[in-house]
Amino acid sequence: MTSYLTSRVLQAIITIIGISIVVFALSRLSGDAAALLIPPDASERDRLALREQLGLDKPIIVQYALFLKGALSFDFGNSFRFGKPALDVYMERFPATLQLAFVASLISAGVGVLIGVYSAVKSGGLTDRAANLVALMGQAIPSFAISILMIVILAVEFRLLPTSGMGDWTSFIMPAIALSWYSLASLTRMTRSSMHDVLDTEYVRLARLKGLPERTVIWKHAFRNAMLPILTLFSLQLVFFISGSVIVESIFAWPGVGQLSIQAIQARDYPLVQAIVFLSSVLLVALNLGVDVLYGFIDPRIRLS
Repeated sequence: MTSYLTSRVLQAIITIIGISIVVFALSRLSGDAAALLIPPDASERDRLALREQLGLDKPIIVQYALFLKGALSFDFGNSFRFGKPALDVYMERFPATLQLAFVASLISAGVGVLIGVYSAVKSGGLTDRAANLVALMGQAIPSFAISILMIVILAVEFRLLPTSGMGDWTSFIMPAIALSWYSLASLTRMTRSSMHDVLDTEYVRLARLKGLPERTVIWKHAFRNAMLPILTLFSLQLVFFISGSVIVESIFAWPGVGQLSIQAIQARDYPLVQAIVFLSSVLLVALNLGVDVLYGFIDPRIRLS
């Protein structure tokens, strides 16, 4: 188990270093931040002074070294737009995104896994056909279309829910459903497929022949062995909930990281863009590492290999 964990940690470190290079390069493809921040009629002396103040006058390799050094200590510098540390700006918006991601993950995992399991158990029946319809709609209709449709029907026509912003629990309903829309469909299909394969194995048939209750057979024997691909998919979707909800947060004016990332890109705010992308990527690597560790406990064959 120790060698298994060591190899996974080393892979995570190498991945984070690669991510830092990509983040640094991509954040500078939008152009020169000094040209956006300084007035058009500013003198060349003022322009050079601003570039020096922002650290943009240094060679690229020096800028990257400073970025990497700061990133390892979570010091990304001051945001050009907000005038305070980029990490502080990120952390101010992160709780709103985390709350929305938590509600969306409950909907996605709870409903998707439940429908997928019973769809596999009742293969070919009404539950299975309904699950296929849910999966088809979730992957065919984009989240922005569902968002607009819910706003028109639930907020404008019937006035049941607020149109935008973050307030009481009712303000979470539409953004959470829109955010979990595609994920719910994917988890439903993955759970159904994985459970369908496991239910055909000999040890499940043997458990039934022993006279074990059907609930025990499904959830203790079959579902545990079907969890590995489901965990992988859900870990990736959880990171999307936290860092990739740009469209949903923009439509519902949700004060989270997704909306903040658009503002940072439009302002060419290098420190803030780097902080958002780097922290989101590190979170993805950390979750994948956590899932790999869970794999080792769920299935001993993985850590032995």
